[in-house]
Amino acid sequence: MQSVTANLHLTKRSKILMTEINKQRATAKHAGQTNWDDLRIFLTVARHSNLDVAATFLHQDPTTLGRRIRRLEDSIGATLFDRSRRGHLLTSSGEWLLDQVEQIDHIMSDIDTSISGEIKKVGGTVRLSVTEAFGNLMVAPSLIDLTSAYPDLRIELVATSGILSVSKREADMAVLLSRPTRGRLKVSKLTDYQLKLYATPAYLTKHEAITKLSQLNQHNLIGYVDDLIYSPSLRYYDEIASGLTPNLTSSSLLAQAQLAISGSGIAMLPRFVGEQRPELCLVLADDVTITRSFWLAIHEDIFDHARIQAVLKFLQTLAVDQAGLLQGNRPA
Repeated sequence: MQSVTANLHLTKRSKILMTEINKQRATAKHAGQTNWDDLRIFLTVARHSNLDVAATFLHQDPTTLGRRIRRLEDSIGATLFDRSRRGHLLTSSGEWLLDQVEQIDHIMSDIDTSISGEIKKVGGTVRLSVTEAFGNLMVAPSLIDLTSAYPDLRIELVATSGILSVSKREADMAVLLSRPTRGRLKVSKLTDYQLKLYATPAYLTKHEAITKLSQLNQHNLIGYVDDLIYSPSLRYYDEIASGLTPNLTSSSLLAQAQLAISGSGIAMLPRFVGEQRPELCLVLADDVTITRSFWLAIHEDIFDHARIQAVLKFLQTLAVDQAGLLQGNRPA
C-alpha cells in the first residue's frame, strides 16, 4: 500500500480544482451525486468524444450524461466541451481537466488493485474463537497443516470456556455450540459430536457397580458450575435423568476431564476428549449418548476473503477427517 500512497500526490492545480468543485457542489442542482461520479462521466465522454457511445459504455441515457456534464461545467465555471456534429470535443479547459482526472483514475485503479490483492491473498491475521476442548485438542494440534500451507497467514486461536462475538467483531470467525440467529453472519454447521459418561476403572472398582441410570444418583458426578454455563446445550445431565446434579463442578471442560482422570467421579465428556484418554473408560455406554453440534459463524463482510476461506476449508477438512473421533471411534 506504500506505493499507492506515494501516488496520491496530485499537482497543485488539480488540488485547487477539486477544492473548487467541492465548494460549488453544495449549490449544485443535484448535490446528491458525488464529485467522482461526475468526473467519471466526463472522463468517459472525453475518451470517446461522443455522448451516445459514452452512454452505451456507462449503461446510461445520453440525455442524463449531457445534463451531468453541464452540471460539472456549472460547478467548475468553465466550458469543457465544444458540441458539434463531430461530437464532444475538448476545450483547452477540458484538456487540462482530462489530464488531472486521468491521474485520479490511475490512482483509484491502483487502490482497487491493491485492495483486491489483499482480499485474494492468503495472508494476514485471522482470529478464530473456539470452545476450550475443541480448540485445544482438535484445532491446535492440526494448525501446523494450515500454517505450513500458508506461511503468511497468522492465526489467533482463542480457545476458552466462552465464545467471542463475531457480530461485535471480537473475532473474525467462531465455532459455536448453537446456531446464532442474529447478526450479519454467514452460518453453517461444522459437525455433530457425541458425549458419553467417563470414569476411571479405579473409581468404578471402588464404588457400587453401575448397571442402570437410576444408580447415577449414588455417585460423584462432574459437570459445569451452573450459574457460569454460557450455553443451555451444556446442561447435559438434565437430558439423562430428572434430578441429576453434579457435585464436582468447574467452568472448564478440560478441568472436568482431569477430575475424572484423577478418580474423583464420573464426567460427561465429548468423545473427542474421553476417547483420547486411556485412563478413562465408558460408563453406561449403551444407555447414555448425547449428540450436539458445532456451528461455524463468519462475519459476512469478510466471508469471501481468501484468508477466511482458507481457515474455513481447514476446519471443514478437520471435521471430516476426525469424524470418527468426534462421534466415537471405538466400540462401547
